[in-house]
Amino acid sequence: MAIPDFEAVLKGKYPAKAHAKRVADYIREKIPGASGVLYLESRSTKLLEDNDEAEPFRQRRFFYYLTGAPLADSQLTYDIDSSKLTLFVPPIDPEHVMWAGLPPTPEELLAKYDIDEVKYATELNASLAHVSSGKKTTVFAIAEQVSDHVTFLEFENKDFTVLKKAIEDTRVVKDEYEIAMMAKANEVSSAAHYKVLEKVKHVANERELEAVFLGHCIANGAREQAYHSIVASGRAAATLHYTPNNAPMGGKLNLLLDAGSEWNCYASDITRTFPINGKFTPESRAIYDIVLKMQLDCIAMLKEGVKWDDVHVLAHKIAIDGLLELGVLQGDKDEIFTKRTSNAFFPHGLGHYLGMDTHDTGGNANYSDPDPMFRYLRVRGTLPAGSVITVEPGVYFSEFLIAPYLKDPEHSKYINKEILDKYWDVGGVRIEDNLVITKDGSDNLTTAVKDPVELEKIIASS
Repeated sequence: MAIPDFEAVLKGKYPAKAHAKRVADYIREKIPGASGVLYLESRSTKLLEDNDEAEPFRQRRFFYYLTGAPLADSQLTYDIDSSKLTLFVPPIDPEHVMWAGLPPTPEELLAKYDIDEVKYATELNASLAHVSSGKKTTVFAIAEQVSDHVTFLEFENKDFTVLKKAIEDTRVVKDEYEIAMMAKANEVSSAAHYKVLEKVKHVANERELEAVFLGHCIANGAREQAYHSIVASGRAAATLHYTPNNAPMGGKLNLLLDAGSEWNCYASDITRTFPINGKFTPESRAIYDIVLKMQLDCIAMLKEGVKWDDVHVLAHKIAIDGLLELGVLQGDKDEIFTKRTSNAFFPHGLGHYLGMDTHDTGGNANYSDPDPMFRYLRVRGTLPAGSVITVEPGVYFSEFLIAPYLKDPEHSKYINKEILDKYWDVGGVRIEDNLVITKDGSDNLTTAVKDPVELEKIIASS
């Protein structure tokens, strides 16, 4: 699947009914002859604790997948037999209108979203009773996501298990519209990364760069972030999910920026590492080149049906080769791989599925895997065409994580401490792009600069 002309695609409607049909087909594969209704609720409006302000709203992804609607306090039903998708929204509350203005009318919602009917939430229970009357039907819902006032009394069967799994699995393969949303998120985020490159040598604190990134995203229509930005200078870059973003940057070598916006609930996830003063030190450049080779060679391996575990193994083997060449590692490379000593420097998985969530559904991770090389690999097994995955290798110099390896004779014999000491200030290098898997390869949604010479040029000339 080639990357679509996303601006043209996004002029259409989010394909909610196609998603609902895919989910229903999945359920009928698991339960032949399944009949009845899919039922989902949106996120409810909630107040902050001990406060009269509402919590920031984040739509339930299960609900969004079948509506494309960022509406609070709403419900949906999908009749499996008739393929009818109905949205239920709160009735107009005059007091709410006084503070927040009029909500969209049912006619406006029908025009905007790919749904068949809009009703007020006051009609929900009567509608459910009507659908179930006189039929041997099942209501499919998600456990603990059904409000107390909702009644399923008329349904012969109630299934609270299969719907969640059905949506999680069908979300793995994206359609053209979903990929267009992620391409748009990547466009905005890649440009925001460029803005940070232009500012990095002129600021004193990490928070200034976080502000640059967020400001560009918001100004260009991407108000929500897919995750809390990581703006890590110096040795802080060795902390994988560093989030304070408030340290002074004076005297430090590099900045690791892991930041990505959302576009209408669909994520981007981009990481770049670059020299704060515009020039890599020899040690930093050497590590950067290793990580870039890890990423490029792993991307070249991608295509439909490739086993993600094997791609992750390739990344480790390239890291071992590179660190052996620098002298940080020593000894036989096959022994180093077998002993998993490279985990000291590359402790996380190579990447994860990306979609409405940053760590998207369907990856089948095994966090209790006894093999430490695969314990944090968020996707296991083969990659289908249409899935979107991050490729984000890294090499890190975390004293806390490496210390146990230095104390363990099984690992310490493979690490040259004297040469290692030259690399602590590199901190960590990670490079991350978002790839759409295709039949014969992949398409890269991420356009942020990663060529080391170009990075230096942009920073130095800013």
